Amino acid sequence: MAALRICTPTGPGEPKRSNLASSPVQLGPDFIGFSSSLLPVGVGYVGDHRCIGSAVVTCRGFFADNVRRKRRPRASLKNSSVCSLGGDGSRESTLCVSVPSETSRYREVPSVLGQKIAQGIDGNPRASKEKEVKLWRRLPGGKKLGRHRASKHGLVKDRHGRKSVVKDDDANAVLSCINPESSIEECNSALIHLEKHSDEKALNFFDWMKANGKLKGNADAYHLALQAIAWKEDWNMAELLLHEMVADSECALDARAFNGLIYVCVKRRLDNWGTKWFRMMLDREVQPNVSTVGMLMGLYQKTGNLSEAEFTFAKMRNCKIKCVNAYSAMITLYTRLGLFAKSEDAIVLMNNDGVVPNMENWLVRLNVYCQQGKMEEAEMVMQSMVDEGFTLNVVAYNTLITGYGKSTNLQKAKKVFDSLGSAGLAPDETTYRSMVEGFGRADKYEEAISYYRRLKSAGFRPNASNFYTMINLLARHDDSKGAYEVLEDMRTAGCQCSSIVTVLVRAYGTAGRMHKVLPILKACLYKKILFDATSCSILVTAFVQKTLLEEALLILREKKWKDSAFEENLYHMLICSCKESGSYNDAVRIYNQMPKSGTHPNLRICCTMIDVFSMMERFADAETIYHDLKASSSVLDMIAYSVIVRMYIKAERLEDACSVLAEMEKQKEIVPDKYLFLDMLRTYQKCGLLEKLSDTYYWILKSQVECDEAMYNCIINCCGRAIPVDELSRIFDEMIQQGHLTNTVTLNVLLDIYGKAGLFTRAEKVFLMARKQGLVDIITYNTIIAAYAKSGNFRSMNYFVQRMQDAGFPVSLEAYNCMLDAYGKAGQLEEFAAVLQKMKRAKCKFDHYTYNIMLNIYGRRGWIEDVANVLAELKSRGVEPDLYSYNTLIKAYGIARMPEDAVKLMQEMRIKGISPDRVTYTNLIAALQRNENFLEAVKWSLWMKQTGVVGSGARA
Repeated sequence: MAALRICTPTGPGEPKRSNLASSPVQLGPDFIGFSSSLLPVGVGYVGDHRCIGSAVVTCRGFFADNVRRKRRPRASLKNSSVCSLGGDGSRESTLCVSVPSETSRYREVPSVLGQKIAQGIDGNPRASKEKEVKLWRRLPGGKKLGRHRASKHGLVKDRHGRKSVVKDDDANAVLSCINPESSIEECNSALIHLEKHSDEKALNFFDWMKANGKLKGNADAYHLALQAIAWKEDWNMAELLLHEMVADSECALDARAFNGLIYVCVKRRLDNWGTKWFRMMLDREVQPNVSTVGMLMGLYQKTGNLSEAEFTFAKMRNCKIKCVNAYSAMITLYTRLGLFAKSEDAIVLMNNDGVVPNMENWLVRLNVYCQQGKMEEAEMVMQSMVDEGFTLNVVAYNTLITGYGKSTNLQKAKKVFDSLGSAGLAPDETTYRSMVEGFGRADKYEEAISYYRRLKSAGFRPNASNFYTMINLLARHDDSKGAYEVLEDMRTAGCQCSSIVTVLVRAYGTAGRMHKVLPILKACLYKKILFDATSCSILVTAFVQKTLLEEALLILREKKWKDSAFEENLYHMLICSCKESGSYNDAVRIYNQMPKSGTHPNLRICCTMIDVFSMMERFADAETIYHDLKASSSVLDMIAYSVIVRMYIKAERLEDACSVLAEMEKQKEIVPDKYLFLDMLRTYQKCGLLEKLSDTYYWILKSQVECDEAMYNCIINCCGRAIPVDELSRIFDEMIQQGHLTNTVTLNVLLDIYGKAGLFTRAEKVFLMARKQGLVDIITYNTIIAAYAKSGNFRSMNYFVQRMQDAGFPVSLEAYNCMLDAYGKAGQLEEFAAVLQKMKRAKCKFDHYTYNIMLNIYGRRGWIEDVANVLAELKSRGVEPDLYSYNTLIKAYGIARMPEDAVKLMQEMRIKGISPDRVTYTNLIAALQRNENFLEAVKWSLWMKQTGVVGSGARA
């Protein structure tokens, strides 16, 4: 619904019900879905000369117009000022001059004095020409007031404090009657007149009154000055004036002083300042009156400030003030927010407090129950209204129809609709709209479209909710002809093309009839849509999301608008939508249709397509886009590098990924984000680049990237062997202190590093942490057993082997191999043999590492027969010796003084395609030298150098 915006054409507006909460003059509920004319029932603030139609100067309470009351002029006399409302509804400003004696009543005030006073007010010289002033004077003998009319011109203020040019009395003529000897009543009358026309002139005259001692005990003048200052929103000055009023002029603060300030806050919806003045009023122990509460509650109802409304409402009840509009506002606020239980509680409170409802309050109560579908209670409210003598208006009937619609009791809704005629009322636009909504909600297609057409034939216009309801109803019932009608009505009503398309695609998409949208639009709005970029984008996006790619591509080909930037963003959004839904082929089709620029390709689209091709494992296409980017004038940013690196990682081309990272590092302005750092660490780890891992780790620290759980685990897993052990311990402790959880891989890496570094105390702490968190697996035991085995700590090694079995894990082949290697290198051959027997009883399948350990141990001893047996067993199992096996055998033959067999092994390796490494040559040369074949050893040494064999080689 938010997307449906109706642009109302210029001209006379449609008849609408007055909003009961549109201004503080009428405080009441906002009836949802209602816009019919309300019967002339109003509650206003008596005494605000700024309100159009109200003519009372001083605020003394509320006035109420009953339904049957005739419009009569209202007037009030206070402090020598009279304001009245003419019988024709026009506003008349009047001035009453109180004169002490008959002789002075008609005495002329010198024009020169009036000119001086005028100059003292605004600082500008004025003409001394006297103009007629409309003066009310009481005739001798107590006869009715006579008045002297004069032409009006000047500025007056509307209800929002804005100035507008109208005919009015001339300020100079008013001031010409004032001198330092004038009475306070005369000065106040002049101040009233000036305040209506200009805040500046009124405040300047107020300063003149202060200088001439006219403010002592003159609370009325302060009230007018406060309101003039309030219209200027000079709140600091208003606070100072309140203080001056009490401290200097010895005036007592009352509700009127604050009501003027609050009134301006209400008009301009300044709820914060309205609240401040009310709190100050309470702090100074000034008793609020009905006007205070009514204005504030109306303000909070407009702004939706529930907390302050509740506070003000509670204070009202504590002060025993009975303001019916406050209860109405409170009930309305709760109803708007869906707090229906509290709305009903407020109704109970109102009854308990003995507050008599007015027409507005009855309507508010009725709305509470109808919004909930509690129609029995709503009917009781209607009966109570009739019993109290209120005549039911169309708003009451509309509210009841809405309630029946919400409760899906459409028979009663229709009955209420039919009863309007017998009540002497005619259905208005809200009546028809409510009927459309009710039948539409109940999915009553025939009835809903019937009332929709009756609404139009009655001369009314459907609202946005009606359009939305009807489109959804037509979509569910597959009525394309009716859809043409409603779409045309929406266009006639001034709905924007994009709003119409949005409503249409949502309705038909929900109904599963998205394929019907294009034929419907081609019948009415298609050409207009092709010229509107926003409408096209909405429609194309909806088609892509519903996998109607052909329709989307058709619109993209036929569009008439031209905006390259908007078009690129649209294509990018469509490609991303296909990518997120896994429709990679659709993304490629959209990309292939997109207009492309060879010199300025869209970086974001290219990156997205590289990612799409990577997911499709079309790495050649992804790399082509990357090379096109490099060849263009585009400058790659961090996101582009991240996507390209990830593409090479998925393609398992880690060297190319490292090349891209090296190119990125040359651009000093690029700082990787967390995800790119993770990719860098994993890539360098797989490539075994310990120096790069160390540099990346310190780059992470320098860039102050926020480390989360994944980052900490990745740093420890990847950089654990590239940074000092102390630094590794620091980062691990920091991770634990920040409450991040480790994973099994992280703990196993720490165990391995601490074990190899001989830090067994730390290793055992890590093991205990892993066991406590339930993260111990068979690799954890293998790692700590290997660490103790390598250090020769057989007691701890056997202890953890036993713990491994106690934990329910079988002793693994890796653990047995560690034990074999440890006992064999330590020369404890009995334990070595015992482990072999355990492995055979456990039916462990020996791997290359097991046989190599046996070959190495037997070879060191020179037990060639045992070596031959192991080698035969190895071959009998169909397992060929690997490089490590050959290195071990060559060394064993050298120890056994069998150099010829060692040389034969070299020839066998060549036949099998196993390339010898540096260890192979070293063992062979040592075997020849040990048997005094020095010439042959030199030949092999020279051959090793010629072949360029370098590196550490395999273990020996």
